Amino acid sequence: MLRKIKSVGIIGMGAVGAVVGEQLHSVLGNNLYCIMDSDRKTKYSESGIYINNKKIDFNYVLPSESKICDLIIIATKNLQLQEALINIKGFVGPDTVILSLLNGIQSERDIEAVFGNNSCLYGFIIDLQSINLSGKISCSGKGCIVFGEKTNCESDRVMAVKSLFEDCGIKYKASENIQLDMWKKFLINTMFNSLAAITRSTYGGFKFDCMQDASRKIGYEVVKIANAEGIALTTAMIEEDIAKNLSYDPKGKCSMLQDMEAGRNTENDFFCGTIVKLGKKHNIPTPYCEFLWDLIKGSELVRQI
Repeated sequence: MLRKIKSVGIIGMGAVGAVVGEQLHSVLGNNLYCIMDSDRKTKYSESGIYINNKKIDFNYVLPSESKICDLIIIATKNLQLQEALINIKGFVGPDTVILSLLNGIQSERDIEAVFGNNSCLYGFIIDLQSINLSGKISCSGKGCIVFGEKTNCESDRVMAVKSLFEDCGIKYKASENIQLDMWKKFLINTMFNSLAAITRSTYGGFKFDCMQDASRKIGYEVVKIANAEGIALTTAMIEEDIAKNLSYDPKGKCSMLQDMEAGRNTENDFFCGTIVKLGKKHNIPTPYCEFLWDLIKGSELVRQI
């Protein structure tokens, strides 16, 4: 008999979590638990979260108001992951499935370090086009959640999550090679996020040849590192990603640009920073990623002066 997911906890109610949460809420109602600290609970209970000008009456709960859930979705930024792992502990039971939607290739390893090697599905979200301004979220594309077992088997819990997403109208892809698919997303993030943040460019800015050429140089470094890690990225994927980026709303903004404009620290360490680290591991030069990593880090530090 197919396992059924009846309760979901979600942590991280920003541009990703709120959009996914809205779709889950339409079916689960108060069996969707939005986990957050007391300051955020007070803020959102008073001001609410709006998606495309519609207020969503989410069920906000504190970490101490724990209830074992069938599924936990982590939708924070990487910088908040360690705090999130502490805050979800009371919601995780022996059969709870954890699904991370974080960018990069590290979060699942961090989850497994806390909850065990078989605790999570591997996943991420693509094609999401949303901008969060203090709980007022504008969304022109709800995206697609890509997920799977790290062994690429179609397990009972993969089937259960698929069934939930279908019930909630969430677009998804059950991956046949989740490690490769994660690196494909990582290639996109690393190619475009840092450049957009430094140049303050929306997606439309990548119509210019100089921006495309710069993204290619970054992409070539990511492909070399991926291949050294045993991941079959190709240079053809770089051109596919440039074309895909140009198909987005030209006024849309990537997450790192939104963070930069809001004065927040970015996920710089998890994009170009990861490539720099792995480049040193494999003795592969990564000058473009290293330079961009320095520029973003410098941009964050000078705000403190």
